[in-house]
Parts: sequence; C-alpha cells; structure tokens
Amino acid sequence: MGAVARWLTGPGPADLRWIRVEEPSAAAGCRSGALAMAERLGFGETRADELAVAVTEAASNLVKHARAGAMMLRAEPGGAVPGIEMVTVDAGPGITDVPAAARDGTSTAGTLGIGLGAIRRAADFCAVFSLPGRGTALAARFLAQRGDPGAGGWAGLIRPIGDEIECGDGYIAHRTDRGTTAMLCDGLGHGPLAARASREAIAALREAPDDEPAALLRKVHARLARTRGGAVAIASVGPKSVTFAGLGNVAGWILSGSERQGMISVPGIAGHQARTFRQYSYELPPGAAVVLHSDGLSSRWNAPDLPGLAGQDPLVIAATLLREAGVHRDDAGILVLRP
Repeated sequence: MGAVARWLTGPGPADLRWIRVEEPSAAAGCRSGALAMAERLGFGETRADELAVAVTEAASNLVKHARAGAMMLRAEPGGAVPGIEMVTVDAGPGITDVPAAARDGTSTAGTLGIGLGAIRRAADFCAVFSLPGRGTALAARFLAQRGDPGAGGWAGLIRPIGDEIECGDGYIAHRTDRGTTAMLCDGLGHGPLAARASREAIAALREAPDDEPAALLRKVHARLARTRGGAVAIASVGPKSVTFAGLGNVAGWILSGSERQGMISVPGIAGHQARTFRQYSYELPPGAAVVLHSDGLSSRWNAPDLPGLAGQDPLVIAATLLREAGVHRDDAGILVLRP
C-alpha cells in the first residue's frame, strides 16, 4: 500500500482573527467572532454554545488576571470534521500549578486558573503551558461534532503586522509515513504583495513535496522571480534526523530538552538573490521538535528560560515562542514539527 499523505497549510484572511484582549469589551468581540466562524462551519446550536462559553471564559480570564493578553481564532474548514482553534497568550503573571488550577472550584486569586475546567470540558483538545513571571499560552481545538481532533504532530501560527488583514508569512507541510516535508516563507515586506510571494512558494512545494530541501528551494527561487521575493526555510523531518535548506533571514532550530541547536541558512532572497542552494543534515534527539520561524520572531529566545516547553504540543510550543519572541513591527510566522 502507498503512503497516506496529509497536508497542513496556513489559514487565509477569512479564516483568521487576532484580537487584543485587554479591556472588558474584548470578551464580547471574541465571542461574536467565534460564533460567526461556528455558523459558517456548520456548528450545531449546542456545540456553538459550548464554544462561546469557552471563548468567553478565556477572554474574561485574560482581562481580569493577565497582562498584554491576545486571542487567536482560526477556522479549519478543510478537515473531515470542520473545527475552530483558539489560542491565547499573555505576558504574565503565569500559573504556578496548572493541573490544580484546572480543577473546578480551585484557583489562585489573580491567576488564569479560573475557568480552565470549563474550557477543557468544551474543547476536543486543550493544553496549557505557563511559567510564573513570564506568562501563559493556552491552545484549544473545537470540532463541529465532538470527536478525536487528530494527532498534534505539527502546528503553525501566523500573525499579520498591526491591523493588516493579509499576512506575508505563510507555511505548508506534507506528511506521509516516510516523514514530513515543510516550508515557511517570509514574503518580503508585508501586505498583499508579500502574501502573494508566500503563496507562490507554497505552490512550488505542493507540486514536488517529495523533493529534497535544496532541490525544492531551487524551484521556489525560480517561482518567486516574478514576485517581490522572500526568505524561505525548508525542512525534511524523518524519525531520527532532519535535512534543512534555508535562504535569507529565516531561522531553523532543533528544540530538545532545555537546549536548542541552530540550522544553517545561506544569505539571499528567494526569487532574486541566490548564489548557492545547500542543505544540511542534523540528528534529532528523542523527543525533539523542529522549529522554523521568520524574523517576525527574534532569534534571541532562550531555551533554558522555558523549561518543559520542548515536551508540549506543537501548537503550544508555537504560541509560547510567538509570545516570547514575537515582534509587532513585522508579520510573524512559526511552524513546529515533530518526527
């Protein structure tokens, strides 16, 4: 039998909302945004109500107990069962004991623990990673019909600059039982023209997902010649190793335990400037995660400051690093992969 393929792609503008959650009125905006997505995806009344309760609880927690809170709502219409992902991030104060905080009737005043039990009951998947003094990342998935949300072996996040609708960063991943090939593209600049460059790069991988990273990078470079170009990172992840090819100001990391190892990207701009296309192979320690991100995240994040992060769900890893290292003067994109 042949390998069964799966795809992961970033959301289009109609399927993504980032909402600042710093004032009490923001909770109503989060709830209405979630309900609008649920209606479009065919959620029944009961399931939509459960989603609304969870989103309202999460937003209210951010307003009451956190600093610099934000919520992402993402519609996922393409799966066997449509779903909605919710991610919240904040800059503290954090939760000292997450399992205890999630139990009904127990919380610590001034923390995000209140309401976690209600969110977990409503969600098909829910995970929280919190470090006292640094902040919290919460990720939850809600299917239109309750069920198994699938293995969380990969996840990506994009966030447009400011209040823009289109994000110039984009990603795609292709998985078979042989491994995963993935790409993150940071279109030069931001806005619709940057987004077009990322879409062209994604189309190149769709056409040849089994190519090695250096060969794929060469094809992406040719395809982006009629766009403004971009920085590109491509990784082929197997059970025990990763092969990486990067062009431009993109970052590739192997996150394992409290350590990270950088992967080599060569200077250039895909579509315009490229002297060479090289790929490098690296061993993957057990339990490691591969992280690709644009320069919308600073590379100065420090793995020892984030104990336990490497073992989290990829969506939680992505949300935490976006919270830790994301800059608000640029589009941001991050993709996290497990073997």
